[in-house]
Amino acid sequence: MVRWTKTLEIRSSPHIAGGKSVNAIMFNVVLALLPVTAFAVYAFGLAALITLGTAVTSCLVTEHLLCRLTGRNSSVGDWSVVVTGLLYGLTLPPGLAVWMVAVGGVMAVGLGKFLFGGLGYNPFNPALVGRALLQAAFPVAMTTWPTMPVDRFTQLPSSTLAWPFTKPVYDSISGATPLAGWKFDRVMTEPTDLLLGYVSGSTGETCALLILLGGVYLVMRKIMSWRIPVTIFLTVALCSGLLQLIDPAKYAGPLFMLFSGGLMLGAVFMATDMVASPMTHLGCELYGVLIGLLVVVIRVWGGMPEGVMYAILLGNAVSPHIDNWIQPRVYGTKKRRQTP
Repeated sequence: MVRWTKTLEIRSSPHIAGGKSVNAIMFNVVLALLPVTAFAVYAFGLAALITLGTAVTSCLVTEHLLCRLTGRNSSVGDWSVVVTGLLYGLTLPPGLAVWMVAVGGVMAVGLGKFLFGGLGYNPFNPALVGRALLQAAFPVAMTTWPTMPVDRFTQLPSSTLAWPFTKPVYDSISGATPLAGWKFDRVMTEPTDLLLGYVSGSTGETCALLILLGGVYLVMRKIMSWRIPVTIFLTVALCSGLLQLIDPAKYAGPLFMLFSGGLMLGAVFMATDMVASPMTHLGCELYGVLIGLLVVVIRVWGGMPEGVMYAILLGNAVSPHIDNWIQPRVYGTKKRRQTP
């Protein structure tokens, strides 16, 4: 008598899986971020290196400990938390106190990711959650920008090693970021300097060219949807261009708005979060338009010079509703009207 050794398993779609695993996708994102990370260390020296290292380490340790405490297998090997740590560190000012960086890393993973169930369940980009909480808790430290001294590879800013729960003392600070200089003093920075990264700002917000190259790499690898960043860029360029036509002396032009601040980093690496962004093509385009409009509104009429972080987080909040509104019609069927 023949015995069957295998059973037939009936599962829901999809029945054919793609060749890219979570590990492979996240590892490629890390590769795309390496040039930006290397330039940040070159531009800001040891301060940036310690800030980025602390951000990644705090996120890794938090993820591992939370997995162990909840009886799960540690997920630090899938590279997702490394991506979170790098993105979180790249949004921070170089020279931020180490203990503040570590606190933000714990909150980014604990509140922004693990509280909602871990990878694949987070409604908001975890890196931006960590930064937003730091912005609320330490507004002065998060808006203090150190200069780029010649001895940046041999000397550390005194603020980096400030004792926990003490007010950091800054050796030297820059006058303002390009966005703050434009918003409050009407000082315009050359687009070439913004593109190449020779300006003050957060650790990874300076070199727009390297960020774009990283995005092109991810698009070529079919890991990132090009529709989201392209739609954001087009919306910001169109809105800022129209405003400049109305009053050139009051409003900045498209090139300045595109290359300044955290727009490039946010649009390419954060707004495209696979979990927190819409799934349909039309949904991605509406999502990008919303974020682009919010960026311009906050930068031009808001009280702060930068608005990318809040724009993306608000876009993340609307993303599930966009997916609900924009549902593709199943082939061969009529579009069903939603009952009130």
